[in-house]
Amino acid sequence: MKKLVVANWKMNPAALDRARAIAASSRKSAGALKKTTLVLCPPFVYLSELSKMKAKNFYLGAQDVFWQEEGSYTGEISPLMLKNLGVKYVIVGHSERRRHLKETDEMVNKKVKAVLRVGLKVILCVGEEKRDSGTEFLKFIKSEIGGALKGIPRKLLKNLIMAYEPIWAIGKKGEDADTPEDAVEMALYTRKCLVPFVGKEAAGKTPVLYGGSVDPKNAAGFLETGISGLLVGHESLAPGHFSEILKIADEVK
Repeated sequence: MKKLVVANWKMNPAALDRARAIAASSRKSAGALKKTTLVLCPPFVYLSELSKMKAKNFYLGAQDVFWQEEGSYTGEISPLMLKNLGVKYVIVGHSERRRHLKETDEMVNKKVKAVLRVGLKVILCVGEEKRDSGTEFLKFIKSEIGGALKGIPRKLLKNLIMAYEPIWAIGKKGEDADTPEDAVEMALYTRKCLVPFVGKEAAGKTPVLYGGSVDPKNAAGFLETGISGLLVGHESLAPGHFSEILKIADEVK
């Protein structure tokens, strides 16, 4: 199975010309990949323009979605709109949307259902705000997964990708960031939580990405543990650094 690297640009950059330049660099890097797939997730306003860019191992993703296909929902974007633009992947439940925009598990669940129904792939984000010494954070992760997948037919979940992003590790470096050893344990735990929804065999095959202060210095460490790929934030906006991350991902066995 190919590794998956997802570039989440968040609310950046401010100008279309800069978006084109960053995307062009990422597309060039993707063309050289052999064992890795790149998913580029720019802001909505750039999707139409960047959908014109084509390359091997290079796909377009969206950072969010609404759960209705059409209607009177000012400012929202539907799954069908994204699909018609050539989008293949959609990030759902990112920690910043949960925290800043008060997105609930119920809202995440509706979005996951809507995306899967139109045949797109979901990148479902889960992650705890703090890592305690007990098991409370594990219960929190299990609850997020359960809430997000409740009532979704198993046949649709073949297009599910998980992204574990410990919120406390975002923006941290060194000893304050997460470790590859902890990350792979959480990937295994995430798959365990998926079993009631997809079955044991499918849970073992479901990709689990790691996101949380990924950079060229730590990318190999996370991938060498068996993590399926990476969810990269601000480093995906730095063409040189991101190109290096992609190269590292492609070289890890």
